[in-house]
Amino acid sequence: MFDELMGRIAGRFTRVEPRRRARAFVLGLLADLPRKNCWSIAEHAGDATPGGMQHLLAGARWDADAVRDDLRGYVVQHLGDPGAVLVVDETGDLKKGTRTAGVQRQYTGTAGRIENSQVAVYLTYAAPRGHALVDRELYLPESWTGDPARCRAAGIPGGTVFATKPKLARRMIARILDAGAPAGWVAGDEVYGADPGLRSDLETRKVGYVLAVAKSCPVNAGAGACRADHLAARLPRSAWQLYSAGEGAKGHRCYDWALTSIEPRRRGHRWLLIRRHRRTGELAFYRCYAPQHVPLATLVKIAGRRWTVEEDFQAGKGLAGLDEHQVRRWTSWYRWVTLAMLAAAFLAVTAAAEHASRQPPDGQVPLTRNEIARLLTALVIWPARDARHRLRWSAWRRRHQHRARTCHYQRQARQL
Repeated sequence: MFDELMGRIAGRFTRVEPRRRARAFVLGLLADLPRKNCWSIAEHAGDATPGGMQHLLAGARWDADAVRDDLRGYVVQHLGDPGAVLVVDETGDLKKGTRTAGVQRQYTGTAGRIENSQVAVYLTYAAPRGHALVDRELYLPESWTGDPARCRAAGIPGGTVFATKPKLARRMIARILDAGAPAGWVAGDEVYGADPGLRSDLETRKVGYVLAVAKSCPVNAGAGACRADHLAARLPRSAWQLYSAGEGAKGHRCYDWALTSIEPRRRGHRWLLIRRHRRTGELAFYRCYAPQHVPLATLVKIAGRRWTVEEDFQAGKGLAGLDEHQVRRWTSWYRWVTLAMLAAAFLAVTAAAEHASRQPPDGQVPLTRNEIARLLTALVIWPARDARHRLRWSAWRRRHQHRARTCHYQRQARQL
């Protein structure tokens, strides 16, 4: 199955050297390395220096967007379903300095506060058989797009303009739908639920959505506009029903749910979906749309699929080095992230194929992505273990660190 995946992208590399190096790079991302960067991946691959891996990310001729398209086709081929949910969300990576493309002090859910970070928007394809990240866009704050010199220094293409996170999500959703991928729904959090352009795009395409909104979101239930939480407060006790939003690590995620129609004069069907925590009473709100009427249970199921993108972030970062890139430039970021998504998609598709082909033995859970990664490292990926190779790498690292330290001290001395 790994050979099938790498064969799918082989034609994107015009020369055999970057093609082979891309294969070694993806295997390095899948390997159980303590840290994943060009140094550790090159050492794992048996290279004498990290130059070849760095060239793959920064200088070799290949199109990361074309590989992304191949990745999407691979996921859809193995997991595709007409009722699939496209889930959009952003995640951030903490960074130091100011020269990495897109970095600034901004809120990131990774830290739960404002930090110096780089933020990107991702798209997950979530189907009954499995789910995987299939697209990505780096978010550039206005402090970047308004500074052409800074953009040039980071390799950002000329003419790149500011785009909000919902606008980046709209691009990715349009790409996957225009490519013919089967999908019936879109899900996202409040950042995306508050964007009327995204909702309009989906309604035009007759694609359903379940998008979270704030409690202050104005909705029209037929008797004028009011806040979502005020509408929820007027619902009778009989409006609430118990449903599971899906299976979690500790069992079913059960909540009380209520549904009320909104915007009755417009074409299609629109609802406000309300989730109530059974213990704390905390409420969450979703704007929903479908071209045809669907029951409450269906909307609850779609709302629950939003958590798949969080699982994909966890798998991508924990198993495929999605957040371990030590690159500053635009092209290098897209190439690293695309190859990391490719590695993570291989694990997702392999797990789905395993689940479909056989039942686990009694007393065991099905093979997970984590377990497949462990088995792949132990049984398939064979790193270079020659002692001389290890010693050469130790010497190379120490020489590099000596040069870096010397340069730092000399720069400091000139500033005194």
